[in-house]
Amino acid sequence: MGLYRRGQVWWMVFTHKGKHYRKSTETTNPKLAQRVYDKIKGQIAEGKWFEVQEEKTFGEMMDRYLIEHVSKKKSKRSYEGYVRNLRTFFEDYKLSEITADLILKYREKRAEGGVKPATVNRDLAIMKNAFNRATYKWEPSWATVNPVKKVEMLAENNERDRWLSKEEVDRLKAACPGWLWEICLFAIHTGLRQGELLSLRWPMVDMARKVIVIPRPFTKNKEPKTVPLNDYAMKVLKKRPRSIKTDLVFYTSNHSQYRGRNVDRSFSIALAKAGIKDFRFHDLRHTCATWLLHSGADIYEVQKILGHKNGEITKRYAHHSAETLRGAMINLAKEFGKKGTANVKRAANYAGR
Repeated sequence: MGLYRRGQVWWMVFTHKGKHYRKSTETTNPKLAQRVYDKIKGQIAEGKWFEVQEEKTFGEMMDRYLIEHVSKKKSKRSYEGYVRNLRTFFEDYKLSEITADLILKYREKRAEGGVKPATVNRDLAIMKNAFNRATYKWEPSWATVNPVKKVEMLAENNERDRWLSKEEVDRLKAACPGWLWEICLFAIHTGLRQGELLSLRWPMVDMARKVIVIPRPFTKNKEPKTVPLNDYAMKVLKKRPRSIKTDLVFYTSNHSQYRGRNVDRSFSIALAKAGIKDFRFHDLRHTCATWLLHSGADIYEVQKILGHKNGEITKRYAHHSAETLRGAMINLAKEFGKKGTANVKRAANYAGR
């Protein structure tokens, strides 16, 4: 047990019921800090220390969570949005007052407001992570239990099948400024996610082998990914000027990386000009997958090109694959009708092998 100074403020260290605590005295005055410390020691000796502790609110927990966990994340803005959603309902509740039943009420309120299950689940995932830290990682702990663990996530239906026709691609090209069209065209012909594309660097590009090799830190699922380059993608790369100020493939006039929200804003303007509705930048990735299947690729090939960790996500495109198989079935019918039974017998013999 004792006092020490961190910066200008005095902190105290003590042990209670086998647990080690560090707590600010919230003063720069050493004599006042000593009195605060002596008071805490007296309360501990009398078994009253926890009775006088001020319990933290949800808002205070999220303040600390944002500073310690979210502030350095690339997806900081997304986290902040989910936290804002949670604050509107839980802000002034003491942490001990937040129960599974209260969280269910929040979930129901959000769903009744027309919010998609996926968004509600992201809210709850952030809340669960914050409570985990407050319960198990912060010293001293701010909470004794994580109530979110008792609440089931909503069933999600994230399948989306919006892709561009070739006529829509022509309209989009006419509506895009040059820099944006290069990014869009490259997205269509590689299937890269926006984050992967905007952070793409020349050392990841092998022009000789016509592939991109994206290392683990730059992919969503933290697995390295290799993407072959077709002629359209190669043409974009050959036109891109290289800069001595950055190794980024796509960069702004200041030689910095494009921000996703700025790209999305310009993309929305181009979509409006082109008269294309219900479309997002991520749907360029769906366009790549759909066109691959229409050109004869199979589901496994699409899975590998898009970088899906397993085939479950890629299955959303299965109906496109079925359409490409229709030609094979038509050819089967034509073959079946050739020269009577000889071909039928050969087919039956082959099937029996």
